[in-house]
Amino acid sequence: MSTHIAFVLGTRPEIIKLAPVIRACVDGDVPFTVIHTGQHYSEKLDDVFFTDLQLPEPDYNLGVGSGTHGAQTGQMLVEIEQILLDEDPDVVLVQGDTNSALAGGIAAMKLDVRLGHVEAGLRSFDRDMPEEHNRVLVDHAADLLFPPTGDSAERLREEGIPADRVSVTGNTVVDAVLQNRDIAADRSTVLEDLGVAAGEFVLLTAHRPGNVDDPERFAQLLEGVNRYAELTDKPVLYPIHPRSEAKLEEFGLTVPEHIRCIEPLNFLEFLHLEDTASLVFTDSGGVQEETCILGTPCVTLRENTERPETLEVGSNVLAGPEPESIVVNAFEMQTRDTDWDLPFGDGHAAARILAGCGIETAVTSEVRA
Repeated sequence: MSTHIAFVLGTRPEIIKLAPVIRACVDGDVPFTVIHTGQHYSEKLDDVFFTDLQLPEPDYNLGVGSGTHGAQTGQMLVEIEQILLDEDPDVVLVQGDTNSALAGGIAAMKLDVRLGHVEAGLRSFDRDMPEEHNRVLVDHAADLLFPPTGDSAERLREEGIPADRVSVTGNTVVDAVLQNRDIAADRSTVLEDLGVAAGEFVLLTAHRPGNVDDPERFAQLLEGVNRYAELTDKPVLYPIHPRSEAKLEEFGLTVPEHIRCIEPLNFLEFLHLEDTASLVFTDSGGVQEETCILGTPCVTLRENTERPETLEVGSNVLAGPEPESIVVNAFEMQTRDTDWDLPFGDGHAAARILAGCGIETAVTSEVRA
């Protein structure tokens, strides 16, 4: 009997990073169930990614939406547990550091279903971030840990996790970006639609609670990005997350004149903007990875990162929210060569993850060889 995998996901990064594994299941005729928590509750941030990535619709959509961390995670846990009881999978796969990953991980652990953690071993070492708690807890609950790099695997071993649970796979974001970069360039009209030219604009993403829940920090961040735009005469495109937009309104903040807020984009449109921007400002871990793969300089608007590999290869720099630091680091990144080494693998992470779950397909056999 084939191994049955249940995927638990609920946010844009999870959909993108688990898409190659789901696609590998489809190609290898591996039975699977997709449980979508609805943690992102905007269709533009969420459901549309299944269409863009040519994935089957989720088998379950819990529609959990927003709420306090405890309420959101608790509601997910109750509903995921019942689905797992009904579906009886052999393995539950979760990805990253979200409340969806935590709820899926706890549900699997309590039911004694094998739990696999994709992108295990990442650490920011900042316990003020709820994501740090989530990723540590899921790692220590998991039976199968799939760190993207040797460094992340070493961190797991240092925390006492047995080596036989750990398999370095590379990062599935490489699979996703390489599979979709050319498709995005061929199909997307986003540059024409927005009236910008490749290399003549800057991209901004900012949505982390640590940045947008603090009015002073959020305002500083926007001011620093705006200063850089003014000095370089390059417009900044800001596909604004619904949560960030709500915080702007709540705090009475005005977006500076050189930053242009636009609607959230589908995956292919956003990928093409990342690929053609002269520089990206972000507080997203996933965007740090994607820009590294695409060869686009990145400035991270935080004081720490769980993607230190991007700092080591020179594709990224930490600036924090202070305007002067943002401007100085942005100009520094613009002087760097973009032929850095790719630290996240060779684009076959999905096949290695299936192999780590004990699944044999033509693709996993090729990777094993």
